[in-house]
Formats: sequence, C-alpha cells, structure tokens
Amino acid sequence: MLSFQRLDVYQRSIAFHALVVRLTTDIPRGHGAILEQLRRAASSIPLNIAEGAGRTGATDAARCFAIARGSAMECAAALDVCRHLELVDEVVHREGTDLLTGVVAMLTKLCRG
Repeated sequence: MLSFQRLDVYQRSIAFHALVVRLTTDIPRGHGAILEQLRRAASSIPLNIAEGAGRTGATDAARCFAIARGSAMECAAALDVCRHLELVDEVVHREGTDLLTGVVAMLTKLCRG
C-alpha cells in the first residue's frame, strides 16, 4: 500500500466517488451534463490527493491538494443541484455532504502545509 492510500482524506474521497457512481447510475436520462460534471469532479478528488502526496515540494503538493479541494466544493454544488432537481433523496444528499465536509476540512489543512 502506498502512503497516500492510508490517508483518511483519500479513503473518504474514494467513498464519495463510489457514492457518486452508485447514485448516477440510478438517475433518469436527461440530466447528463450535471451528472458527468459530478462524476469528473468526484474522480478528480482522489486523483489530485494521490498526485499531491507524490510531489516532493511542499508548494507543488499544496497546489494539488487545493485542486482536490476545489473539486470537492464543485461536487457539493453539483450534489445540491441534484437534490434541488429531486434526482437524489435527502439521505444520499446528506451522506455525500457529510463525506465532502470531512474531505474539505482535511484538504484545507493539507493546503496550509
């Protein structure tokens, strides 16, 4: 196991990505744009965490963690849109939001070095 795979922020981001994959397969056609954006942003979070963990300089690592944080914020907005359109129920919305809240908090600390 690589060092980044043990990070709680990475594990939570993977859990969020899995939630997104599950929820987007159940949503009816006609909402492709928001769903594709949510999928891409959700996959960006763990990928950028891994990239940041692999950087040797603190500035480069912080930049990757900041990108991951931005993607997490984007996911929160997309999840809100899905909830507003009644594409996801309150339970799924809350689960996703709770995961993202933790991810954003941890990434904020990682961005500061």
